[in-house]
Amino acid sequence: MGPALYVMIGLALGVVLGFLVNRFLIAGKVNQARLAAERALTDAEKQAETTRKEMLLEAKDEIFHLKAQAEEEVKERRKELTVLENRLLQREESIERRAESVDKREHQLSSQVGQIAKRERDLEDAIAEEKSRLEATAGMTSDQAKAVLIERIKQDVTHDAAVLIRETEQRAREEADRKARNIIGIAIGRVAADHTAESTVSVVHIPSDDLKGRIIGREGRNIRAFEQLTGINLIIDDTPEAVILSSFDPVRREVGRITLENLIADGRIHPARIEEMFKKAEILVEQQIHEAGEQAVFDSGVHNLHNDLVRTLGRLRYRTSYGQNVLKHSLEVAHVAGVMASELGLDPTLAKRAGLLHDLGKAIDHEIEGPHAVIGADLARRLGENKEVVHCIEAHHGDVEPQTVEAVLVQAADAISAARPGARRETLESYIKRLEKLEALAESHKGVEKSYAMQAGREVRVMVKPDEISDADATVLARELAKQIEDELQYPGQIKVMIIRESRAVEYAK
Repeated sequence: MGPALYVMIGLALGVVLGFLVNRFLIAGKVNQARLAAERALTDAEKQAETTRKEMLLEAKDEIFHLKAQAEEEVKERRKELTVLENRLLQREESIERRAESVDKREHQLSSQVGQIAKRERDLEDAIAEEKSRLEATAGMTSDQAKAVLIERIKQDVTHDAAVLIRETEQRAREEADRKARNIIGIAIGRVAADHTAESTVSVVHIPSDDLKGRIIGREGRNIRAFEQLTGINLIIDDTPEAVILSSFDPVRREVGRITLENLIADGRIHPARIEEMFKKAEILVEQQIHEAGEQAVFDSGVHNLHNDLVRTLGRLRYRTSYGQNVLKHSLEVAHVAGVMASELGLDPTLAKRAGLLHDLGKAIDHEIEGPHAVIGADLARRLGENKEVVHCIEAHHGDVEPQTVEAVLVQAADAISAARPGARRETLESYIKRLEKLEALAESHKGVEKSYAMQAGREVRVMVKPDEISDADATVLARELAKQIEDELQYPGQIKVMIIRESRAVEYAK
């Protein structure tokens, strides 16, 4: 055997020996690992047992604690139930006592009802007996006695009512008059307006009567052209140095007046010149209308009015009512209504606006049928005016019933402005008719002997027959007559109604 063989054998033995040694070492490690695992398992079992015992103790403690707490809650609930039970028992006893009391009262009431029914029967028998005795004594039946009694009661009630009416009206009138005089005095004092009466000129003075022929023109061509253009009637009569203009439209009359005055000043009067002067007069009057409307709006402090409303206001410059210029009257009503609204704690802006526009319909009442209050309200409504202002306009003459305090204030301010001394003129014929109507209303009542209209129709004195009208009846008659005058007459301001009842005994010594 050679050395290589020995080497091969040595290597083989080395490999086998290394394998055996390695296997032995691995077996030792496995045994060690197994022993360590056994020890760890034993320790884990011990630890688990310890933990189980601790948790069991904790669970027992918790169960004990919960049991004690539950027992405590049960005790509390039992106490509460005991208290509630006691309360229920007490309430039941109280209800039983009340029921017994109610039964007793019911029994007493039943007894009292029976006694009352017996007394009623006894009373009815006594009344019937007394009624028969009274009828026999008085010689009247019950119906006759009832009629007499009703008449006496009626007289007593009428007298008491009249006394009460007189006293109540006197107190209310004194208080109302005092407050009204104060408010109206403040309003008029603060306004301090110019005198409102103003007449509209409808007569044009000419230098000489020779101009009348030139105004008429050859075969009347000038006057025809003038009347066709202006829409007014030109009256040329024997009045010296004067020509009369007649038209229902005050603006047309003003345009005609300016046209005629300019023609007279120019001296050239023929159809072409008349047309030229008429156009200039129209432009001038339209400008004056616009300026008058804007000035009125500025003077009254009313803003945001529609342009057509401003123009319509300006037309009132040429409108008069009983000689009173309507535009100045509207301004005065606006100021007075605004002051009275301020004194009463109301909105003065609304009152002034309604006062300024209240007579708006008079500017166009010759063009549209109907009362000027309704016409003005319709115009303001169409032009988008506030509904409260529209109501004040249509209610200021009673065409509709006033529904707001401002509407009543506009009525009052309108009456104040119209009734101021010298504010308006009235024709003699209408004045006499109003006085006659006033006296006729008074004399239409039963028991009136004579009536007299006094103080330019602001007072009526009624003489009554004393044997037909008592003092109480006189009070009632005064009230009824005042209400009838309010309903049937149109008048500025107020009318005082005075009933005079006088008894006289006359004898002559001979």
